[in-house]
Amino acid sequence: MRDSFTPRRVAYAVTALLVVIGAGTIGFHESLDESWLQSVYRAIVTASLTGLDTVPRTDTARVISIVLVLAGLTIFAYVATILVEGIAGGVLTGALAERRRRRAIERLSEHYIICGYGRVGRRAATEFRHAAIEFVVLDFNPGALELAREHGELFVEGTGTEDEDLLAAGLERARGLIASSDSDADNLYITLSARAVRPDLLIVARASDEDAARKLRLAGADRVVQPYATAGKEMANLVLRPQVAAFLDIVTSGAGPELLFEEIEVAEGAGPAGKSIRALRIRGETGAMIVALRKGDGTFDATPTPDAVLEPGDVMIAAGTPDELGRLEQLFASSEALA
Repeated sequence: MRDSFTPRRVAYAVTALLVVIGAGTIGFHESLDESWLQSVYRAIVTASLTGLDTVPRTDTARVISIVLVLAGLTIFAYVATILVEGIAGGVLTGALAERRRRRAIERLSEHYIICGYGRVGRRAATEFRHAAIEFVVLDFNPGALELAREHGELFVEGTGTEDEDLLAAGLERARGLIASSDSDADNLYITLSARAVRPDLLIVARASDEDAARKLRLAGADRVVQPYATAGKEMANLVLRPQVAAFLDIVTSGAGPELLFEEIEVAEGAGPAGKSIRALRIRGETGAMIVALRKGDGTFDATPTPDAVLEPGDVMIAAGTPDELGRLEQLFASSEALA
């Protein structure tokens, strides 16, 4: 029913109406000996069901009037059917849904943009959905957009290579962007466009090979993922270290059970900043465990000792349940954020 409101069906109705008016004009002109303008006027008011200017003088003209009235009724009934089917098929309701979706995107802030809703993009969307993270899908493929609609995602129709598409997805307010198109060229353009508008934006891009990955890094991507290389590495780990791979798969999945990994930044002005892990008794107070520490200069401490000092700007890689990680994040939030 969604295809009922088509230009072809509307053209049929308009053509039929013109034919009826034309035939009525000729009939009135011949039967009543009226001018062409008067005949056109009489045919229009009769076929449009607005009434008759005068009662026709001859039986032939009366018969023509009856035929025009019946034809007009048929045509207007056909047009009404098209409109009803169009509403039922979602033509008008689709416009309202589009307006609501656009307003919802305009209200988003600190969200993520997924450019490309293929297999990689859909997987990223699944992880965001499980983690209750807001995101917008940007794609032009009708099949991909239909899948996004079925999943209830916010989406924008476009390639992402145009600045207007990225801005419509809320680029200026976004927290990060994933360039997951199947085309390396598209991902390169997306990265360049997004980086030009937002120098501070976190950008993760997909690449098919190392050459494309190098160019994406030069274009401004913070991280580049090569699905084929990653898949090969994962398969090798499943063979060589199956239990380790299974454990990491569980804890890094947004749909995982109780044990999760999370990164938490030591905020400027947080009370515990400048103290050691031992002094804070993090394990006893929150239940979470700090398994790694990324210092402010970018270096990693993969095995932080209890005497490691947590400075503002450090990022903790912590493991625990959602509740434990929530308590740890609250502990290291700034006083302004808590207020």
